[in-house]
Amino acid sequence: MEWLGRATIDFTTHPKSLSLQDKNGEETNLLKICQSAVPPCQLNPLLFNGHAQTMWTAAKGHGPQLRYKRRIFKADHTEFDGQYAVDFAVTDPTQKEDADASLPPRTAYFSETELEAMGSDDDRPMLVILHGLSGGSHEVYLRHAIAPLIDSGKWEACVVISRGCANTKITTGLLYNARATWDVRQTVKWLKKTYPNRPLFGLGFSLGACIMTNYLGEEGSATPLKAAVVVANPWALHISSKVLQSTLIGHHVYQRVLGNSMRALAMKHKDELEKYTNIDTTTLFSHTFLYEFDRAYQCPTWGYPTEDAYYRDASSSDSLLAVRIPLLAINAVDDPIASNLSIPYAEASTNPYTVLCTTSLGGHLGWFEIGGGRWHGKPICNFLNRMAFEVDFTSLKSEVNGNRASGNPTYGTDFDPLRRKMYVLNE
Repeated sequence: MEWLGRATIDFTTHPKSLSLQDKNGEETNLLKICQSAVPPCQLNPLLFNGHAQTMWTAAKGHGPQLRYKRRIFKADHTEFDGQYAVDFAVTDPTQKEDADASLPPRTAYFSETELEAMGSDDDRPMLVILHGLSGGSHEVYLRHAIAPLIDSGKWEACVVISRGCANTKITTGLLYNARATWDVRQTVKWLKKTYPNRPLFGLGFSLGACIMTNYLGEEGSATPLKAAVVVANPWALHISSKVLQSTLIGHHVYQRVLGNSMRALAMKHKDELEKYTNIDTTTLFSHTFLYEFDRAYQCPTWGYPTEDAYYRDASSSDSLLAVRIPLLAINAVDDPIASNLSIPYAEASTNPYTVLCTTSLGGHLGWFEIGGGRWHGKPICNFLNRMAFEVDFTSLKSEVNGNRASGNPTYGTDFDPLRRKMYVLNE
């Protein structure tokens, strides 16, 4: 039935999925919750493969008209200082006309009075969102996914903007990379302090899904987040990059489009790059493909010898092994950017805290339905609503499999999924 747009849905998880209880005391598990949260995937049959679904995202520009207020944070990491922005979804109807021409559409800065008033003792769930490569809170795929939660009046949400994206200014020579978990970590800590009674949840898209998974793996059971969803994660960046380079359309369309978006982003910060780095911006801006940009920018600024070394170190497939909160991961098998060859099926099958949901159709952040809807918003909202309002988290044990490292103690071997090659001082 795929030729009619009906995608096949598969689930991969540990044979003994994470045991949970609902607030009525009924026993369930993470797999059952995910299966009930994921509806049938009936997509537009005219967008009949991953390329059509992915390319239609460039043509389909409309979406829910969400509004945001932006707060600027001073980074608290001693090595990666500077500033970054967080966009908070605005639900007050009296603020609908606020906008700042220097920011993305329907976005304005908080006033000083509003900043001073931030904080609450309410217990509404709060969603922390990470966008995709060179994106922001304005992205259509993101608004489609979270609009039902915001419109319900039961949720609050904020989008952590990757440094330099969405008209943010950088005050150092650093933009961001797939290992840059420091800003989301600081934001989560600030939210927990500012809204102490709000349960926190996570959501990441594409490169933001990679960053979110890396953050969850690094934090383990210590994260304040209760549960999370990651969508269209490229997982093994080196594999996805090589697959793109191996085909004509992957190399000359996707690598070019992604590379051009990063080049345009870097050009907006030309003065800062020339002030704080030794990068030859003329050469940097002459590159066409994403891997060329990563070689010219990510390698010298973060200290990687090659772009493949960066991709291997920043990938999140191993981080999945260390996740210790309920996590739903959604990928389309026909995604031409986050290749199916990079999806960590084996890793998902070893961790009871994770459920990997794959659809046979959908492309990269596409999942277009007949009439223009986006399917991916349905499992996201269903899962988060189930976890926020129905699951009793007091029944969840902090660890299921004991230590998160693997190995053979008899022979003195161990495996740490978080042992990175780039050592970060004073983290």
